[in-house]
Amino acid sequence: MAIESSCDETSAAVLCGDKVLSNIIATQKVHEKYGGVVPELASRAHQVNILPVVHQALEEAAVSVSQLNAVAVTQGPGLMGSLLVGVSFAKSLSLSLNIPLIAVHHMKAHVLAHFIRKSDDQPVPEFPFLCLTVSGGHTQIVRVNHPASMEVMAETIDDAAGEAFDKAAKVLGLPYPGGPLIDRHASLGDHTKYQFPIPKLDGLKYSFSGLKTSLLYFLRDRKAENPDFIQEELNHICASYQYTIVSYLLKNFSRAIEETGIHQICLAGGVSANSLLRKSFHELAEKKGCRAFIPDFQFCTDNAAMIGIAAYYQYLDGDFADLHWAPKAHWKI
Repeated sequence: MAIESSCDETSAAVLCGDKVLSNIIATQKVHEKYGGVVPELASRAHQVNILPVVHQALEEAAVSVSQLNAVAVTQGPGLMGSLLVGVSFAKSLSLSLNIPLIAVHHMKAHVLAHFIRKSDDQPVPEFPFLCLTVSGGHTQIVRVNHPASMEVMAETIDDAAGEAFDKAAKVLGLPYPGGPLIDRHASLGDHTKYQFPIPKLDGLKYSFSGLKTSLLYFLRDRKAENPDFIQEELNHICASYQYTIVSYLLKNFSRAIEETGIHQICLAGGVSANSLLRKSFHELAEKKGCRAFIPDFQFCTDNAAMIGIAAYYQYLDGDFADLHWAPKAHWKI
C-alpha cells in the first residue's frame, strides 16, 4: 500500500512488485477559486479524503489489509500540513498491521515512475540514465545510476517551470491549475508570434523568475495600448510562452546529454504531461540518437503508484523506517 499527500492530491495505490493493481487519486477542487494551493485547506481536504481513497484502492485491487506486506508513504518534500496527514495515517496502518513502513522521497519517486510495468515485456530505462524532472516545485536534471543512487546535475536557482506556467496562467486570467489550459490554448496559437527572453547562466542551471517578470511587463505594456489584448491574442501568447519554456528546458538537457555521453533519457514530473514538451523530448531523442522514456499520463502528476514503485526497490534493499521520523518539507535528492 502506497500513500501520497505531498500537496493537493490525495492518492493511494496497491502494487504487487512493479505492477499497479490500483491507483486512486482525489483531486482537491477547493483551491480553484484562490488561484493556487492554500496549505491549510489542502491538509484539511487530505483528512477528509484519505480514508475513502485507501478503501477504494483496496477494493479496486481486490486486496484486503491482511494481505499487505508493507506500507509506503511520501516523507517529503512537500507541504508540511499535507505530508503530516499521509505520514500519520501510514504510521498508524503500519503499526496496527505490524508490517514494515517505508518512507519515500517524492522526487525520486517521480524518476522511478518509469519502472512501473503494465506487462513483463514493457521496456524500461537502463542504468545509468538522465532524467529531466519538471514539476510545480522542482526543475532538475538528474543522473540516475541505480534506484538508490541519484545525482542532481542541475536545478533551478529560483522558481520551477511548473510554477512559471501556473503564474502565467493567473496573470492571463485562466483558472487554476493553469498549466494544462496554457497547453490547450497554445495548440491553437503561433509560437513565433512573440519572443520572451531566457537567462544565460553558468553550467546547466535553470532560472524562471525573469521569464515570469518579462511576461508580466509584456502584458502590462500591450494592455496599455489595447485593453483587449489578452483576449484577442491569448492563443498566440500561450504558444509563444510555452515554446520558450520548453526550448529552454531541452536546451540545457541537450547539453547534459553531450557532457555525459548518456543516451538513455527520461522525462518525469507533472509538467511532463505537457504535449509540446513530450513531443519535443522525443524529437530531441531522435536527433541525439537517444532512447526516450516518458511515463503514462496517470503516473506523471502526483500519484501513489510512483510512491509504490520507489518503495518496491527500498523493500528489496530492506530500507525500512521506524516510527520516530518526521516528514520533511524541504529535502534534496
